[in-house]
This record gives sequence, C-alpha cells and structure tokens, in this order.
Amino acid sequence: MTRARPAGAAIRPALALALALAPLAGADLVLKDAPAHVYFSPGGGAQAALVGAIARARQTILVQAYTFTSAPIAGALKAARDRGVDVRVILDRSQLTERYSGLTYLLHAGVPTWIDDAHPIAHDKVMVLDGRTVATGSFNFTRAAEERNGENLLLVESPALAALYARNWEVHRALSRRMD
Repeated sequence: MTRARPAGAAIRPALALALALAPLAGADLVLKDAPAHVYFSPGGGAQAALVGAIARARQTILVQAYTFTSAPIAGALKAARDRGVDVRVILDRSQLTERYSGLTYLLHAGVPTWIDDAHPIAHDKVMVLDGRTVATGSFNFTRAAEERNGENLLLVESPALAALYARNWEVHRALSRRMD
C-alpha cells in the first residue's frame, strides 16, 4: 500500500527545494479587497462552507490536514476529483493508524496523497482552492470539529495569499512520502 522513500539521494533534492522556498516563513501581505468569510463551531456551518467551497472549485485543490475523518469533506474531494479537478492531499503521519482516517478512502478514490512524516506533527488545516481561495483555521477536517469542538474556519479570497500557501504546500509535499 505504501511506496518507500528512496534513501539519501531523493531526500537531498527535496531539502534543497525546501531551503530554496524557506523565505516564505516571514512573508507579509497586505490584503486589499480580499473577501473573507468566518465560521465557528460547533454548529456554525464550517463543514458546510468547506464542502461548498470544494464543490465550487474547478481547477485545483491542495489540502494539508492534521486529522481527516470527515466523510462529507472526503466525499466532496472525491466528487471534485471525479469532475476533473486536480485534488492533491498531504496528511499527518497519524492518519496511517487513525481508526477512521479518510486516507484509505482518498487512495481508493484515486486522489494523490502524501504523508508528511518529516515533521513530528504536521498540524496544518489548510486548503488552497483554484489558486485564489485559502481555507484555514483551527478547524480539523473531522466530525468532532463540526459537532463538538470549539473551532474556527476562515475562507479568504486572495490569489496572493493562495500563492504563498500553495508554495508552502509544495515544500511539504517535497518532504512527504507518496502513498499508493
């Protein structure tokens, strides 16, 4: 089910890419005319907003998730993939052993998925949609985040912000292990 990372040689180019993109760590933006939508949970519509944003995507969706157990979000990503959207996902290593992880579902749906095992915890909760919208916040992609936890989700429409998050996604992908 998994493909092992080639030893040594494959890691060095990935680290070189990460170092080349390292200046992202201190990026500052002034977001003018960047509509933002804020959601809170439990019961604040964060999951529905995220599923709706996924449904509106037409070209690309980049995902970074610490925990991923939400069936509605997984289903929306599969539907996006089925309609031709380039969906790619990076998950934290904990998803290899999580009882209800969406990892297996995504792999069976043909969604390219990587495991970020370069960091002790890949704690991101991010989606970049069509290179213009960023979804981020504390909202984990889980049922508990929607129904029980105190969470927040911010959707920001800004190509400049999306470009920074997409570049960061690429850094993490380069350091992650592709799943088959």
